Amino acid sequence: MNFILDAVIVLGSIALIAAVVLFVVSRKFAVAEDPRLEQVQEMLPGANCGGCGFPGCSGLASALVQGADNGSIDGLNCPVGGSATMGHVAEFLGMSMAASKPMVAVVRCNGSCDNRPRVAQYDGLKTCAAMHMAGAGETACGYGCLGCGDCVAACAFDAIHINADTLLPEVMDDRCTSCGACVKACPRNIIELRVKGPRNRRVYVSCVNKDKGAVARKACQVACIGCGKCEKACAFDAISIAANLSYIDYDKCRLCTKCVDACPTSAIVKVNFPVRKPQAPKVAEATEANVATKVTGGASVDNVDVKKKEVNA
Repeated sequence: MNFILDAVIVLGSIALIAAVVLFVVSRKFAVAEDPRLEQVQEMLPGANCGGCGFPGCSGLASALVQGADNGSIDGLNCPVGGSATMGHVAEFLGMSMAASKPMVAVVRCNGSCDNRPRVAQYDGLKTCAAMHMAGAGETACGYGCLGCGDCVAACAFDAIHINADTLLPEVMDDRCTSCGACVKACPRNIIELRVKGPRNRRVYVSCVNKDKGAVARKACQVACIGCGKCEKACAFDAISIAANLSYIDYDKCRLCTKCVDACPTSAIVKVNFPVRKPQAPKVAEATEANVATKVTGGASVDNVDVKKKEVNA
């Protein structure tokens, strides 16, 4: 009995000493948390998508508070919350922030089943990452979309789906938050974040194939061949060509769409532009007989010549 009592006293004494030590250490090494952190985090949408460049909303909140203490929060942005959320945060922190342009994910591949025929069959793990590691995929284009849907799985907002007919991912503009998760998930860097543009209109090269023109066109009918016609057609120096591939700078592009008309392979696409009305057929040029009929009130050309001769005589 005494043995049990002694054990209880010893264990209780150890627990008491440990509690005292923990209390002293916690008070001495305590780090005061800025109350603004919790408030800023509550202002953020809580998606924890990583589109801001931080592991989650708590990381962005910490960076915003530290930036405010250092006098600038430029470069910090929540793509999900957008300008409205960042405006509230900046106002709360007593900072000013330049309005950012709305962005949207764009799939830079138009290699549908019709444009890019299948030349092989893949029987491995059905992910884009695995297929990319295995080789070129099921087509002759080693740059095009693989169609397994890694981007779909990565999207937390149900904003991207695989079209059953073309086997290409399609982005729903109204749901896309430009978090960049699909961009990171694509092993071939086909998906890009671009400015939505006025009235949600944009022009871009829907191809990332860097092969020479003949090789690229053989693999896909709508591949960019690097011919340079789009670059010559652009009056705003918005198009550049590197590694046999054209690229349109959305900051310089004025959406004139001349490059779209100049592209011989239809590799440049325009989005959300109004459909052009069909032009009326040109009026055929009047024939000599019609002109003579109009001038002479129905008299033939021969009669007109005869009358002219009679007058001259």
